[in-house]
Amino acid sequence: MTAPALSVQLYSIKEHLDHGLDAALARLAGMGLRDVEAFDFVSRAPELREAFDRHGLAARTGHATLLSDEIRFGDQVMPVSSQEDVFAAATALGLEIVIDSFVSPDRWLDEAAVADTAARLNDAAERAADHGLRVGYHNHSQEFVASFGGRSAFEVFAEQLRDDVALEVDLFWAATAGQDVPALLARLGDRVQALHVKDGLLPADPFAPGAAPFAPTSLDQRPFGQGEVPLRESLAAAPSARFAIIEFDHYGAGDIFDGIQASVDALVAEQLVSTEAVAR
Repeated sequence: MTAPALSVQLYSIKEHLDHGLDAALARLAGMGLRDVEAFDFVSRAPELREAFDRHGLAARTGHATLLSDEIRFGDQVMPVSSQEDVFAAATALGLEIVIDSFVSPDRWLDEAAVADTAARLNDAAERAADHGLRVGYHNHSQEFVASFGGRSAFEVFAEQLRDDVALEVDLFWAATAGQDVPALLARLGDRVQALHVKDGLLPADPFAPGAAPFAPTSLDQRPFGQGEVPLRESLAAAPSARFAIIEFDHYGAGDIFDGIQASVDALVAEQLVSTEAVAR
């Protein structure tokens, strides 16, 4: 088994990127990181590519909307980029896999809607292939609320995907949904290409029907190995994973870079990631 490359989802440091892109990337590179996962890259791919190159970083995975016609934040409705624009930007940035990171909870409650989401991702995969790219999906917890025929909506969705479509499994959110995460990964098999190795105290599922509006600041997320998520067992259960990606939706324990560094140190010390992914 080849250990996955260590990466970090840049959403974790979004405020720092907004106020000093080079300074933030320099701090990540200073930890020995060589891979990052991009987000919100479509409108500034050339700028990001140049910045990554300056700091010896590469983004082989990135998040972008592929499966929704709009994005809603409360009462705000925001348009999304076309798939052609997404794939052109992904190519400029050097991505290998473009991952949709969120489909609204209501679309996981109906089996026909789940099938439609899978069909959309399959269609996107066909278009992405024309650009030399793959596509994938990243879960939260809403994908596990409903079951059809004794299987979660997420697994029903996964069964309908083309062979070249990747899954990026967020271990924290799968555990929040009450999943036996190592067993889930074993069932999903080789389609699992990336893991978000996210730890913390597991909350009540904020995406369950009737839950209070979700606020990321309510989460108690912690560095690798300091929470309740079975991370080591999950890594062992997903030998096909090419990337182990550190991410914090919210870090309330101080400097986010300290949280990232603690996770890097733990993953490297336990030899859970490829040594080529971290310069020491």
